[in-house]
Amino acid sequence: MIASSDAIPSHDVDTALGDLQAHLNLIFVRTRSLWKESAVRVHPDLAVAGYKLLTFIDRAGTANAHELAERFEMDKSMVSRQVRMLEEFDLIESRPDERDGRLRVLSATPAASEVLIELRREHAARLRTVIGELTPDEVSAASKAFRLLAEV
Repeated sequence: MIASSDAIPSHDVDTALGDLQAHLNLIFVRTRSLWKESAVRVHPDLAVAGYKLLTFIDRAGTANAHELAERFEMDKSMVSRQVRMLEEFDLIESRPDERDGRLRVLSATPAASEVLIELRREHAARLRTVIGELTPDEVSAASKAFRLLAEV
């Protein structure tokens, strides 16, 4: 709570927080729609969960099912099903882990990586269009706010 004479009235803070929550909810809804659209562009039968795992694997270079389950807070059986589907769609490759033969190392196929690169370009262009209306200071402030929210 702010303790100076410049304190913002509680009602104003509550209103601003309500607006922030509403806008965050809208961002989440739009993000989910974007994930669905993107998943279909990668493969017509790809689920959003599989798309999220694939994009992580592609960005990380490699991953294993245990890492994916922890990272996305998913049940191991769900990760296993999604990995199996990603393999069936030829979007990931699997090989034994050199350090621990019980684990499988997953990596995106070159074809999957190419599609994801194109999607990232399109997503970045959309974001640039929106952010183009902001000053660099406003972009920095937004970035700071999202960083702080991510740490909650």
